[in-house]
Amino acid sequence: MENYLEINKNSWNAKVEPHLKSDFYFVDEFLQGKNSLNSIELELLGDVKDKTILHLQCHFGQDSISLSRMGAKVTGIDLSDKAVEAAKNLSQKAETDTRFICTDLYSLPDVLDQQFDLVFTSYGTIGWLPDLKKWANIINHFLKPGGKFIMAEFHPVVWMFDDDFEGVKYNYFNEKPIVETNEGTYADQTADIVQDYVMWNHSLADVLQNLIENDISIKKFKEYDWSPYPCFRYVEEFEKGKWRIPQFGNKIPLVFAVESQKKSS
Repeated sequence: MENYLEINKNSWNAKVEPHLKSDFYFVDEFLQGKNSLNSIELELLGDVKDKTILHLQCHFGQDSISLSRMGAKVTGIDLSDKAVEAAKNLSQKAETDTRFICTDLYSLPDVLDQQFDLVFTSYGTIGWLPDLKKWANIINHFLKPGGKFIMAEFHPVVWMFDDDFEGVKYNYFNEKPIVETNEGTYADQTADIVQDYVMWNHSLADVLQNLIENDISIKKFKEYDWSPYPCFRYVEEFEKGKWRIPQFGNKIPLVFAVESQKKSS
């Protein structure tokens, strides 16, 4: 779909204001110092002090700013101009020097000329991209030799089900664009917004093989039977900060995480 970028940019622009006000993003607590990163990605990121980090699809920048607070030199990029504007404002309030750039991911080489120690992306990002071969090529392009790529993402098994998790509705594989209209948003399902969006499902093989073919070797691959976010319908918190879909319990994976590294030469 040629106009998917415009459709999705409008969709994400519409989400910014309700997201800033939502309990999901706890902006007030965040500005008081709360770290927005979860144990899953923190374990793989390790000590980021003095490292340069490129954060892909950063929304309004909480994770980027959290990484800055941990001592990293961070550049966050996002498609939504309203999200980037909010990110810059949030960074100013948090008194960090986090840099933000508004661009779609595939166009990033046109506006940024730098290589980084670490590239990072997390939760609900790759589904907005039609082509993971191009995605992996971008990651390779911006990684220094020996640099690491860290990702945490919702498991593709989750995206096979309808919104009520009553049955399999979508293909596990990237068959075609998924074009739909949605009311509300994952952070506030009562938000008074209606958005069109275009997404793609990506199998684990699509993720891992494209990284491997771009000289990025997989060091760790993990799957989790819980989500750190209550972003699906009818979730239950079975431990503090850990949610599951009640009818599935621990039977399906909800999140996967990857630590990988670009070849040194």
